[in-house]
Amino acid sequence: MKDEAELTDLSGSSVQQIPHFLQDVVFHGKFELLKTLTPEENAHCQRGLYFQDGQRHVDYVLTYALKKSSTGRSIRYSTHLLTENAVARSLRRSHHPPSAEKGSLSSQTSTLSNVDLHYLGENFSGQEDQKNFRREEFEGKLRDMGLELELDEDSKIPGVGFVKIHAPWNVLCREAEFMKLKMPTKRVYEVKKSSGVIEKLNLLVSKVLEPLHPHVEEPQPKNIKHLSHTFSREKQHLFDLSDKDSFFDSKTRSSIVYEILKRIKCKAKYSMSITSLLGSGVYTAAYPLHDGDIDEESAEPNDRKLLYEEWANYSVFYKYQPIGLVRKYFGEKIGLYFAWLGLYTQMLIPASLVGVIVFLYGCATVDDNIPSMEICHEKNNITMCPLCDKVCSYWKLSSACGTARASHLFDNPATVFFSIFMALWAAMFMEHWKRRQMRLNYEWDLTGFEDEEMEKLTCRDRLPAYMTNVVTMLLMMGVTFAIVFGVIIYRISTKAALHMSSNPVTRNHVQLTVKTTAAIINLVVILILDEVYGAVARWLTVLEVPKTDKNFEERLIFKTFILKFVNAFTPIIYIAFFRGRLVGRPGNYLYVFESYRMEECTHGGCLMELCIQLSITMLGKQLIQNNLFEIGIPKLKKLIRYIQSKQGTFQEEERQKKLQRYEMDRFLEPFSGLTPEYMEMIIQFGFVTLFVASFPLAPLFALLNNIIEIRLDAKKFVTELRRPVAARAKDIGIWYNILRGVAKVAVIINAFVISFTSDFIPRMVYQYMYSPDGTMHGFVNHTLSYFNVSNFQDGKEPMDLMQLGYAVEICRYKDYREPPWSTTPYEISKEFWAVLAIRLAFVIIFQNVVMLMNDLVDWLIPDIPKDISLQIHKEKILLVDLFMKEEQVKSINLENSASATSKHSRNNNTTQQIYFFSQIHT
Repeated sequence: MKDEAELTDLSGSSVQQIPHFLQDVVFHGKFELLKTLTPEENAHCQRGLYFQDGQRHVDYVLTYALKKSSTGRSIRYSTHLLTENAVARSLRRSHHPPSAEKGSLSSQTSTLSNVDLHYLGENFSGQEDQKNFRREEFEGKLRDMGLELELDEDSKIPGVGFVKIHAPWNVLCREAEFMKLKMPTKRVYEVKKSSGVIEKLNLLVSKVLEPLHPHVEEPQPKNIKHLSHTFSREKQHLFDLSDKDSFFDSKTRSSIVYEILKRIKCKAKYSMSITSLLGSGVYTAAYPLHDGDIDEESAEPNDRKLLYEEWANYSVFYKYQPIGLVRKYFGEKIGLYFAWLGLYTQMLIPASLVGVIVFLYGCATVDDNIPSMEICHEKNNITMCPLCDKVCSYWKLSSACGTARASHLFDNPATVFFSIFMALWAAMFMEHWKRRQMRLNYEWDLTGFEDEEMEKLTCRDRLPAYMTNVVTMLLMMGVTFAIVFGVIIYRISTKAALHMSSNPVTRNHVQLTVKTTAAIINLVVILILDEVYGAVARWLTVLEVPKTDKNFEERLIFKTFILKFVNAFTPIIYIAFFRGRLVGRPGNYLYVFESYRMEECTHGGCLMELCIQLSITMLGKQLIQNNLFEIGIPKLKKLIRYIQSKQGTFQEEERQKKLQRYEMDRFLEPFSGLTPEYMEMIIQFGFVTLFVASFPLAPLFALLNNIIEIRLDAKKFVTELRRPVAARAKDIGIWYNILRGVAKVAVIINAFVISFTSDFIPRMVYQYMYSPDGTMHGFVNHTLSYFNVSNFQDGKEPMDLMQLGYAVEICRYKDYREPPWSTTPYEISKEFWAVLAIRLAFVIIFQNVVMLMNDLVDWLIPDIPKDISLQIHKEKILLVDLFMKEEQVKSINLENSASATSKHSRNNNTTQQIYFFSQIHT
């Protein structure tokens, strides 16, 4: 038993550690291979990318917790040891070599003696016993499927065992056929080039842009392409199998193993898949391995190192992304995300330039803006009504000069043009992406790929979960509205408190203080609720029990988007469309809880406040949530896992030893999907398009953020995350529909912002209907109504009536109402109805014109580029030609075979006749 106690795992032991009664069984097997390893193979083996034989590649890794028994040995080791003892005894009796592919460990345990079972039962706890046997059963079924496993319980991470999985060639071929993977055939063809002037222009552009391309070698010339076809074991002769080790690359091998893992069920008390085994703690992690290290000094050339140098590096921020290499390493789904993000960032360049021009136009014309000049003119002695009850006093309109001038930067005629431009920009972006997506489908051989079938449930099956979802989502939206209402109360009460301050500086900056602090509070609440809503959306999706991964993902995305969209944009929508409209008038204000008077917009309008809220929310989410959290949280989790691994018997000298690849990858953060990455970009797309009329610099800030975001995400995928399982996808899925929906809503919202939030329509109405000289002179006075201060409600008038140095009898407020001396005092005037009619007409005209232009863009730009359409058609013809030739070869071979058979038969008949007649003659 002493020799047995030294054994930790057959795949990780030395020859001297093997008990003498197993040496005759194993020595000529795996350990004979170990003795013949070359130094290079040993180096591969030590890096943990290969099995102990240095030949078989590790395609997938499972980890589990090792528990110690009363004797100090691991529970998993005890089972493995007893199993091998029983196998060795049976082999020594029969003197037959063991079968490499025969049975599972769980089936072999049936040969254990009663003494072994008694020993095993004494050293197992009940729960760990169940986990152990579930692992044995699951791994046995993996072996039944043809996979090869190797255990490592003697790793440098104490308390963690590793199961390394390798898929041999026959399994790869079988699963590739089942998964309908398209693989390149031996047949290559030349991609048709553009002719004449277009080709020369393309060459010129490529030479100019050459410094912007990453230094990544192409596997083949751009004008040469392999003809691809769905892999079939019967048609292996069509494919180039000269190097079987590289025919299926590492991402394909890991995805094949993952598909097998998903199919295998472990039947203990109930059926358990790999997901259930991970959730119940039978296994602690499951992941494919990264290709190698990224250390510039020691790492050998590999795709991961190349990605780190040419993609996940801030020094190459100005270069194009190596999308082909990203797809090769991470798969089509992640490749499409980064291709979409790259195109979106490129399209932000013209939008940013136009937005900056619009902003500069506002800066250049602010001194010529007549309404701002009238407000700032000191001789315009206009006394305004108090902004709050009692503590607020009368104030001069000229004190709003700074706000009025700042509002012109974002509220000028150029913003209308910019809103139309951004609507067309969104349409161009969507069309450009469809074309880019089709080109990638052709280059990545996804043209014939079909997604898995969607589940079909009856209304009766859906109803309970749907009702729960609707009620919970409405409740979450109610929480958002309640918080926004709380911020409104904060603004009202804080404004009143600051007006009571004895500090004149505080009183002079009340508006700026309240606006800024309220916007920051909204940002903090949005960041907190984003995390809460993400968890709620996942919980609601799990309640529905979707039958497919695709269906689960789409439902989760939709719920998360709705909740986060409402969370991010509710405060902005309130400022844009509700603030200052439910106020009332002096002497008859609207109150909340009979104490808080509803907020008014400053004379410059609510557009400036909308700009402040939008900029703080957008920049705050990008800097804090999207960048700081993405950098900090993965590093913090990695540090925690590393610290936890050092507890117990993990001594300092052990820490200094170089970890294997599969051990290093365990410390990385698990990949949680692309939903968070897409979500932050979709919300940003909303900021760029929905309220762009109030903040023309939004595309510029989005562009600067995305330049960093691309490299940040790239570095996270290459260095901070475990390698994701490669997933095939021909498009970005439901995200495209969400983008189209946001783009459509953006047209409507911008129409309302221009019409109702800005002063564009009132200015146009005054200039062309009421101005005596056709100019904007007198516009400010036209928008102000009169109020007799004697009509204040009791207890609502200002406490300091002489703050301006004189008694006020008439004050002004912004509204279209009849003066107090008219026959209908304080009633809505006819000017109000004229402006309202023009506003509604503008919304209808703007919306329909822009929608028509979008449809025109959609119709003019084909979804599939012409050259790609021709190449797809050419591939179909070449495939038909290839199979026709194959059938002809088969027919010729059959004819030759039949002819040979017929000739052989005739020769036999002739021989028999000669023999017959010779016998007669005799």
